[in-house]
Amino acid sequence: MRAVIGITMIAHGYNHWRGPGGLTGTARWFGGIGLRPPRVHALASVLVELGAGAALMAGLLTPLAAAGVVGTMVVAGIAAHRGNGFFVFKDGYEHVLLLAVACLCLAALGPGRISLDHAFGIVVDGAAGAATAGVAGIGGALVLLAGCWRPQRESES
Repeated sequence: MRAVIGITMIAHGYNHWRGPGGLTGTARWFGGIGLRPPRVHALASVLVELGAGAALMAGLLTPLAAAGVVGTMVVAGIAAHRGNGFFVFKDGYEHVLLLAVACLCLAALGPGRISLDHAFGIVVDGAAGAATAGVAGIGGALVLLAGCWRPQRESES
């Protein structure tokens, strides 16, 4: 599960950075959904998605890596997808909800024996792992949205 979610997040971050529109296109899209300043959020999304994806793949600081995915998915779900309903084929929040919940579960299950967390003896799992991922991810997303999300200004970008 770590590998699949990690690869998915790395691919998503890479696409935000080097995909068809590049970082400029990502910033333009973020501005369109009301995230201010859009270029800062585009760059932050790339760094979080690449970093959280790599950390999940390695099993390093797993609850914090999971929190990075949870937070990213909460922001995406609220800012971009919630108004479109549930189903992903209508650009709904189905996909981001699934990734967020999978990461909460992953944080509860722990990184597994084949992980850097296990090798370093820093495994945090169970309720503590899930709480870390949930509080940091959801809390960080809500703080970001409260401070930087201005959807009423879409026409200004």
